[in-house]
Amino acid sequence: MTPDFSADIENAKKALATLPCEWDGKKCVLEMKEADYNWRQMEWWAFYFEYLCRERLKTSFKVPGDRIGTVTFDLKGCVNWDMKAKAIKSDNHACIMNDQVATQESIKTHGSHGAIIALCDVEYNDLDRTFQTWHSELKGGLSTYEVERRTRTSNSRYRKTRAVLTEILFLRFDAESIDRLGDHRQGRNSNGRSRPVKYMLDMEDLDGILVDRMRFGAQED
Repeated sequence: MTPDFSADIENAKKALATLPCEWDGKKCVLEMKEADYNWRQMEWWAFYFEYLCRERLKTSFKVPGDRIGTVTFDLKGCVNWDMKAKAIKSDNHACIMNDQVATQESIKTHGSHGAIIALCDVEYNDLDRTFQTWHSELKGGLSTYEVERRTRTSNSRYRKTRAVLTEILFLRFDAESIDRLGDHRQGRNSNGRSRPVKYMLDMEDLDGILVDRMRFGAQED
């Protein structure tokens, strides 16, 4: 790990040390709505983490980072950085990362690529889906995606209503380690063209990739 990459992490850790750890869904959505930042998104908690980070890191990082093709990375220090959030206590230990071609180009240009991943303990909707109903009403009704989903299936995904930040991971990828990641194929766009393939990270295989971490709450002990 280069000194510049280490400096990026130290700057991020200082800025993120005072992050709030308990995120109430309604309060967070309303806060993002006031800031006009991705408040309509189903996975509001992941976008709330991005929102918090962008506000705190904009003095020590370029926000957003480089644009490569149609992809714009979240942050730019000595390298480009992506921000992600992952729910713990899940049977799915995979985390969807960014576009493969753009990430490879970023590594080629800067030597490495970074990721900041928040690990959160989440709570879900009650059986009556009161949070989901509230969020839909706030948006002015069901989105086109939600309408299409309901026509395909009678099942509706439970929404996260609360999230508790437990840990932040700092990962570093280079030309060798990026090849360890799997593929996430997204299907096709409405025009029939295939969507770009993204990387898929196995959260149980971080040896040599995980370079630092921050623990929050009880885990700090």
